[in-house]
Amino acid sequence: MHLLIINGPNLNLTGKRQPDVYGSVSFEEILADLRALHPGITMDHLQSNLEGELIQGIQEADGRYDGVILNAGGYTHTSVAIGDAIAAVDVPVVEVHITNIFSREPFRHHSHIAAHCIGSISGFGAGSYLLALEAFRRRSEKFFFPRRK
Repeated sequence: MHLLIINGPNLNLTGKRQPDVYGSVSFEEILADLRALHPGITMDHLQSNLEGELIQGIQEADGRYDGVILNAGGYTHTSVAIGDAIAAVDVPVVEVHITNIFSREPFRHHSHIAAHCIGSISGFGAGSYLLALEAFRRRSEKFFFPRRK
């Protein structure tokens, strides 16, 4: 299995930015742990603070990856274009968030990407990525989410 993890704006600062909210572990450490826990799964990573680069990554993932784990950061709540990109490709996407977006400011309660994803996971810290990865790993089991398209 070959997965692409895409992180949006400010997630390059994970471990430094508001550790009381986002934790004190860098994304590089999170990725190393994910790879160690699932050595049979190839994981590539794209991080960008630019909306267009995230869209490009989603489009280029189509046909190249078995799935995308997407933390669009603040663009989750503002980017119709990222949602449109997800809807335009056949690669399944799972939306993840480190924090519980529903326990935060009201503007964070709406996601422009969730309706186009096969699932959404939030509020489990770095474990949100692990849960998404585990969902892809177990995707063929009948009690997990159906295949998209």
